[in-house]
Amino acid sequence: MELFWRVASYLVGLATVAASLVFSPIFFEAYRRRNNNRHVDAPATFEDPNSLKQVPCPHVSEPAQKYMSLIIPAFNEENRLPGALDETMNYLQRRAAKDKSFTYEVVIVDDGSSDGTKRVAFNYVKKYTVDNVRIILLGKNHGKGEAIRKGMLHSRGELLLMLDADGATKVNDLEKLENKIHAVAKEKYNLGNSSASDSNFRISDIPIAAFGSRAHLEEKALASRKWHRNVLMKGFHFVVLLTCGPGIRDTQCGFKMFTRAAARKLFTNIRLKRWCFDVEIVFLCKWLGIPMIEISVNWCEIPGSKVNLLSIPNMLWELLLMSVGYRTRIWQLQK
Repeated sequence: MELFWRVASYLVGLATVAASLVFSPIFFEAYRRRNNNRHVDAPATFEDPNSLKQVPCPHVSEPAQKYMSLIIPAFNEENRLPGALDETMNYLQRRAAKDKSFTYEVVIVDDGSSDGTKRVAFNYVKKYTVDNVRIILLGKNHGKGEAIRKGMLHSRGELLLMLDADGATKVNDLEKLENKIHAVAKEKYNLGNSSASDSNFRISDIPIAAFGSRAHLEEKALASRKWHRNVLMKGFHFVVLLTCGPGIRDTQCGFKMFTRAAARKLFTNIRLKRWCFDVEIVFLCKWLGIPMIEISVNWCEIPGSKVNLLSIPNMLWELLLMSVGYRTRIWQLQK
């Protein structure tokens, strides 16, 4: 019996050492990233390439000045960006011509590109004026999550839409997300009813998030992808389910809309700077009590994606950090 307890004690000690070796780096890295929500100093101004005058940089904590902001992260998108911007600007101009109350801006965030992305983007500022198209230059590559966070924090819209530079989702699908946000606001907060007219509520004051989804296309995707990619995709979805719980089937679609109040809460807290920031948004919505809506959107795969099989280990690592960071309260929330 004494031998049994010695062996058991030895095994427990071994397990404790092994656990400390595994979890110590996770806690250390989570602690190191505790202030990542304040990463990258905010630019003080935007530059007008026509007049070379400096334009003040707004902040999401300030009142909205436009109805809608579209935030496009761009890293080495010299070739794909023009097609997406042409489609986007054509849609926005047509809608603004029909509805004079529809005001908009496009915020392009150059995430340290080494190609001609900056030049392409500035050509659109010259063409459409700095009031409608603005550029934020991050200087070096920080990751898609950081680029979107920066764009969200320095936008002027009541509604803020993030969309990819490849134009994989048709820009007019934003109306699906927009209409659903208004419907939820009307139902949940009586916005638009006589009772709401007595208050000063605007859509920008109500925290709601709407996520474009490709879940309805999953069966077709499974049939066309190689088996190992399907295994990895299913595995990743399972880990996301364990991390965030049920509710959103497609966390990774790059087409998401937020009211200004939701963006203020979410993007002043977000820590992850690369691919898993989408999952963190869902996680934060649940923790902060922000209503989430998932809406099917049209989507087509555009060549040139920067996600590859090597991204999977990094994504799993970030999910683990996020879970540990928030659940241990190492990552404090600003409400």
